[in-house]
Amino acid sequence: MTYARFTIAYWCVLIAALLPIACAALAKYGMMRTPRRDGGFDNHNPRAWLARQTDWRARANAAQQNTFEALPFFFAAVIIAHMLQAAQTRLDIMALLFVFLRIAYIMMYVADLAKARSAVWAVALFVNILILLSAYR
Repeated sequence: MTYARFTIAYWCVLIAALLPIACAALAKYGMMRTPRRDGGFDNHNPRAWLARQTDWRARANAAQQNTFEALPFFFAAVIIAHMLQAAQTRLDIMALLFVFLRIAYIMMYVADLAKARSAVWAVALFVNILILLSAYR
């Protein structure tokens, strides 16, 4: 009987799935103790509250949305690469690289480094394509 193991690439899937939550927490940072009447976080209507934010909070929320958008392709690429028995070390390295690039992307988004952010986004997309194609024979 063969047992599958939880690979580094699969751990990267978990980390990537948590990144949008980290972005949302960042957007709300410091506003949980501020009363709603004073502009603090409104848990009764959180999406409307986030939509009213400006500057870095608005960018953190936008990074959250973009990170959610990147997840399906990454998840599928890792799963397909595993199913097709891609070289595990290469797959693990590329998955780690994707996660690090996405973290850098979020940081650049919040810091309003638009050109660098777009370049990192493109490199992360390219790495994701490489993950998908890593098992091609």
